[in-house]
Amino acid sequence: MMKITHKNEVKHSLKPSSHPYLSGAWTPNFTEYTACDMEVIGEIPTDIDGVYVRNTENPVQEPIGHYHPFDADGMIHAMSFRDGKAEYSNRFVRTKGFVAEQEAGEALWAGFINDHKMSKRPGVGAQGSSKDGSSTDVVVHAGKIISTFWQCGDGYQLDPYTLEQLGTVSWAPIDGISAHPKVDEKTGEMLFFNYSRYPPYQHYGVVNRDGKLVHFTPVPLPGPRLPHDMAFSENYSIFADLPLFWDPVLLEDNIHFPCYYPELPSRFSIIPRFGNEKDIVQFEAKPTYVLHWLNAYEEGDEVILEGYFQENPNPGPIPGLPKGAGKLMAQLALNHLQPKLYRWRFNLVTGEVVEGRLDDRDLEFGTFNQQYAGQKSRFVYSVWGEPDMFIFSGIVKHDTQTGESWSLPFGEQRFGSEAPFVPRINAKDEDDGYLVTFITDMNENRSECVLIDARDLEAGGLCRIVLPHRISSGTHATWADGPTIRSYQK
Repeated sequence: MMKITHKNEVKHSLKPSSHPYLSGAWTPNFTEYTACDMEVIGEIPTDIDGVYVRNTENPVQEPIGHYHPFDADGMIHAMSFRDGKAEYSNRFVRTKGFVAEQEAGEALWAGFINDHKMSKRPGVGAQGSSKDGSSTDVVVHAGKIISTFWQCGDGYQLDPYTLEQLGTVSWAPIDGISAHPKVDEKTGEMLFFNYSRYPPYQHYGVVNRDGKLVHFTPVPLPGPRLPHDMAFSENYSIFADLPLFWDPVLLEDNIHFPCYYPELPSRFSIIPRFGNEKDIVQFEAKPTYVLHWLNAYEEGDEVILEGYFQENPNPGPIPGLPKGAGKLMAQLALNHLQPKLYRWRFNLVTGEVVEGRLDDRDLEFGTFNQQYAGQKSRFVYSVWGEPDMFIFSGIVKHDTQTGESWSLPFGEQRFGSEAPFVPRINAKDEDDGYLVTFITDMNENRSECVLIDARDLEAGGLCRIVLPHRISSGTHATWADGPTIRSYQK
């Protein structure tokens, strides 16, 4: 029988809503749990040791103006595994904005698609007008969870096992930290970037394995831009200036409205890991927008980068919906953005760029074996989306060497999230392990943590652990090695 050792209800003012990102599989949670001895369908593998962590956009207060899921508060869900046993916890990230709104009992900040003058207080995020909800990304570095926000903000730390709040990182620069810092498991370093409205508009830094900032330098942009992710190879870090960014006229009035400029190229800056502005090598490629990169690695004179090339970064409104709502929904739906698994090859000697698709399907939110990060890798695990919705319906495994692929639908009315790769203890090969994801099952009105054999994706879930509640859909997640975490906690 399930054993619950912590249960807490968080105060909220959110009203029932038919908004597609406040209802159905996106219905927010307000209860925090710690639970073990949950119902298990199948058997928990004994050859994994670590923690699966997912961040979730989970609003608490009735929104001011129009709601966008990126405005939400962060809620961390974690499932730890060891010796064939599992424990689940979930906690809100106690950001400065979350705490202020708990004290006020209402929303204090309007979301980013609203007029900032509707907010009741000045912004607390690095962009200066909205709330840093810390609801976008999550990594584990130096033994701690670090939760981050897409518009840059603080890096909020939590204990990976207990989800105890551990404050913010001490080294964050004045412009904050963007979502998608990267951890190099070989060196223990974390690479990060930020962006802002002020010259040089972007910086890049390196934090060592002990959590100390050891490098920080500008990677200049030509103006305020909207980068969302970065990548790294063994010796280089890679940044992109893409032709979708804030409308500069509206930005003068502190309105963050993204526009697409297809007449501009995609511009890439490749910098040595500990290099400076003078060391940057720049390339131009086809215009697009890329939300997420995958791995990058080096071959001879080339740096190879994989990610998801959007063929329609500025989709029109979904027909049949009010114009504003239709545009918002289209900008969140993979079938409208049309992101394709893609590869860029940058020659550091000749300046040549070779680029092209690896698959014709609309895919995104990919993962790979992080033990191969920065090194040549072979296997990628992507998700596909439900039509017209920001919600995920299944996983595709690609062998990027042979072009083969395998698919696993989650099932009718079953929706998952980004699925990190979990290496088996003493794994021998790159795909020797599992994929892990939380599934929200609308048929059973419950949620499960599902483990899938990465070598036999089409066999389906090996193990399903039933959670104490149905959780809201979410996006970014990570896997962290248990012995590594515990080495920092001694």
